[in-house]
Amino acid sequence: MENDPERLSSNKKVALRGCLIALAMILSYIESFIPFFSSIPGIKLGLANIVTLYALEVLGLKDTLIISLLRIILSAILFGNPAMMIYSLSGALLSILVMKLLSGTGNFGLMGISVAGAVSHNAAQCVVAAVLLQNMSVIHYMPVLILSGIIAGLVTGTVSGAILRKVL
Repeated sequence: MENDPERLSSNKKVALRGCLIALAMILSYIESFIPFFSSIPGIKLGLANIVTLYALEVLGLKDTLIISLLRIILSAILFGNPAMMIYSLSGALLSILVMKLLSGTGNFGLMGISVAGAVSHNAAQCVVAAVLLQNMSVIHYMPVLILSGIIAGLVTGTVSGAILRKVL
């Protein structure tokens, strides 16, 4: 697989996007069976972010946004609800933009980019919760979300790094 998104044919990009959307949905579904992470509100391991990191590295920003958007919409329709979709969209948008900005500097490795993405994802969801609930007290939950984001980012960054080393 080439690291240059322009070198992939149109058909290959469509097929790869579809496979990555399906894989991200499967990883999200599997994650729902991990009791520790699914029992604490707002805390997830973020296995689908492995796909996001891969897509950002291999396909670029536009395709990563498409993959994440479609995964979130389809997952909300199949397994969730509109509120889940709002939280997921806000977290995904901010985390992808943060990861893209950091990767563009050349000063951050995959692990740092992954951790920053996970923490920014949680921060966006916390801000959205405060706005939707009209209650700023949810911001007190941020330290827990930051810690869980660091842990999740380390896990997904490690797995993504191993995958990228094998594939690229």
